[in-house]
Amino acid sequence: MGGTGIEHFELTDQRVISVETPYGTVEPMIGKLAKHDLVFMSRHGRDHATPPHLVNYRGNIWALRELGVRKIVATAAVGSLSPNHHLGELVLLDQFLDFTKSRPLTFYEGGQQGVLHVDMTEPYCSSVRQVIIEAAKHLGLVVKNGACYVCTEGPRFETPAEIRMFQLLGADLVGMTSVPEAVLARELGMCYASIGMVTNEAAGIADHPLNHAEVMQNLKELEMNVAQLIQTTFELLTPGQKCLCASANAEVGKF
Repeated sequence: MGGTGIEHFELTDQRVISVETPYGTVEPMIGKLAKHDLVFMSRHGRDHATPPHLVNYRGNIWALRELGVRKIVATAAVGSLSPNHHLGELVLLDQFLDFTKSRPLTFYEGGQQGVLHVDMTEPYCSSVRQVIIEAAKHLGLVVKNGACYVCTEGPRFETPAEIRMFQLLGADLVGMTSVPEAVLARELGMCYASIGMVTNEAAGIADHPLNHAEVMQNLKELEMNVAQLIQTTFELLTPGQKCLCASANAEVGKF
């Protein structure tokens, strides 16, 4: 699950399909990566036309599960809030702070749907993260393991005052998409891990005004490494879930 960059995958038998969900129609791309069936979900749409606050997060995650997906490897362009994370680095997220404002955050809204207070002690699956680390070793890539991600509503960039607040709260990276993706995946019993691609320094840290073109240019420079990392990760992944992700929704007994 990501933004752009599918052209860097050695994905064969590619085709776009339509999946009907309770939250609208979603159009992921499916194909084969080595010997594995893979689904690629472009969260912003194939033309990157949907801003982060209007992404159909519930439809996307629901469609993935309908297609049999149980493990999600996501990518996210992130800004650095910390001197420990530099432009061009790859970082595995392990915690988040949620500063979104208007997004549906759950599949369980009461009534017949029920209510689920899903556990988020470990928001990003440690088992999948470990496989990503092993894949990075195979490739000789440096991937840092562990960072707190603060998710903002977007689509605007943050103010320097907000960045200072996030730093005081312990955030390392900032982005606009990981919440509610990680939460929704957990509600449906799916493993979810996210590779943060540091594409810019946040407001008040950078010595120039932020702009989307800079982010996209830096993202393009990272895409090849990320594509290789994801490809090798899927070669190492096994189908079973040996973590707690699969049982996260057991109390509602729907999946």
